[in-house]
Amino acid sequence: MKDQATTVNTKTNRSSEMNLMHEELARAQTDARLEEAQSERLARRIVAARRATRRAERAALQARLALARSI
Repeated sequence: MKDQATTVNTKTNRSSEMNLMHEELARAQTDARLEEAQSERLARRIVAARRATRRAERAALQARLALARSI
């Protein structure tokens, strides 16, 4: 009888360990996806900021040229 109880406990422990491993894997994958999404958002913001900077520089150049022509 004791042998059977030990076998059940061992199977239960292994099953619990497998569940914990699957949960840990799922958590790691979720964390990786979140990190990737954050990196992509940051990259998009940087690209948008660079575009805005170039646009502002072109506008400033146009303004300087217009001022130079009017003088």
